[in-house]
Amino acid sequence: MTLNMIGLGVGDKFQISLAGLNAIKKCSRLFIDSYTSIMEDPVPRLEEFYGKKIIIADRNLVESGEEIILSSKEEEVAFLVPGDVFSATTHIDLLLRAKKAGVPIRVFHSASILTLVSDTGLDLYKFGRTTTLVTPSKGFFPMTPYDVIKENLKRGLHTLLLLDIDMENNRLMTIKEAVALLNRIESLKEEKVFLPETPVVGCARLGFSDSKIVFSDAGKIATARLGKPPHCLIIPGKLHFIEEEALSYFREIKKG
Repeated sequence: MTLNMIGLGVGDKFQISLAGLNAIKKCSRLFIDSYTSIMEDPVPRLEEFYGKKIIIADRNLVESGEEIILSSKEEEVAFLVPGDVFSATTHIDLLLRAKKAGVPIRVFHSASILTLVSDTGLDLYKFGRTTTLVTPSKGFFPMTPYDVIKENLKRGLHTLLLLDIDMENNRLMTIKEAVALLNRIESLKEEKVFLPETPVVGCARLGFSDSKIVFSDAGKIATARLGKPPHCLIIPGKLHFIEEEALSYFREIKKG
């Protein structure tokens, strides 16, 4: 049979492609990735929309891949991913293991945060390496995102900072927390790149019905009313005049 890896897009249940939706209709078993991102519609609403039961796949289920791959050998299986299919490394790993097991695979792509950031007016061609800000824990304080910002800025490129999502504990990092974390990292670095006057773009719930974009500086963005996560943060590089004009429409900031 077949493993159908289907991107659901960002936002509500209607963001899926028609090809992906038609594939779901042919599947007898549905899994959904529950830990790399979130949908505007909860799983029960998706089940009602598809007319089928959905198995919630946590990190362990996806990383082991055994249940998904074994099921795909016997029936048409859909592995549903909020956003695009291969935005997470574990999904590529699942693809490779399914191939090694001889399981036929069909992939249905969709929009992801990597394309939705174009809502800001910034040129996608001018984004450098993307990185993720991870919540520190005891003995674990990664500073790679700071180095990514520094290298991208040297090249005049924009930096997309994805913020930590911990669905198992229902905790999504906010821009306010991200700025505080970057300031902590900055205090440990000799070369300063994330200053209070550094221009930043704060994005909340891109692709959702209540999305919000604010263009400000690092010293003020934490006071913006951006709403609920998921959030992401962009550090712009060298701006073209069209990008400057586009960002000017997001200058308004409310204190709160």
